[in-house]
Amino acid sequence: MTENDIGPGRRYLAEVARLIQLVADEEWENIAAAARAVSTALVAGRGIHAFGSGHSHLLAEEMYYRAGGLADVRPILFEGLMLHADAALSTSLERLSGLAAVLLDGHNVAAGDVLLVFSNSGRNPVAVELATEARNRGLTVIAVTSRRHSASTAPRGGDRRLLDVADIVIDNGGAPGDAAVQIPGLDRAVAPTSTAVGASIVNTIVAEAVALAVSEGVVPRVYASSNIDEGDAINALLMERRG
Repeated sequence: MTENDIGPGRRYLAEVARLIQLVADEEWENIAAAARAVSTALVAGRGIHAFGSGHSHLLAEEMYYRAGGLADVRPILFEGLMLHADAALSTSLERLSGLAAVLLDGHNVAAGDVLLVFSNSGRNPVAVELATEARNRGLTVIAVTSRRHSASTAPRGGDRRLLDVADIVIDNGGAPGDAAVQIPGLDRAVAPTSTAVGASIVNTIVAEAVALAVSEGVVPRVYASSNIDEGDAINALLMERRG
């Protein structure tokens, strides 16, 4: 059976599985470094922040108020950079130089904190400047991006990409343009991989970081599902202490 004999949906699933295995095989050292940074922050009681614009904000949300996720994650969720209000505006704002510093000023970050920045292309000013400014303020910056996509395009508004400025870079392995499946008769690919692979990376980091923190004698605060009977009570207590 050739690739053309396999339907597009199965080809997509196979590609996501291949990329996740690639991450496990080739990015483990970077994932382990990211997990150590997050664990160190947890043990020290420092802040953990997450940011993405456009569809990458989904990965910041994946870390927030999530069943099995860390209660001490504070996502930077600026509505103008999300898609539900105005997709075209979001695209314009992520290219706006100077916005990142304003976002950090309003988010209460501090030296010793950790910031995860998600950007598949890694080329837009808001992600690059946020990572740069955060490092200047003493944060450890973890980037999840596509090296292939970054290498295929020029950075906007400067000469540096996200992968050039982060402390730790995890490559999601995605193709330039993100979409991964070619359909005969269609002039562009469909089915992007960055969200599926990125969510796998995020939760791998969390699992490793929690295990490291527990080994240091610190039990991180972890959310329960709101859809188990005791979940609301558990999470309400965590949110109260978090606030």
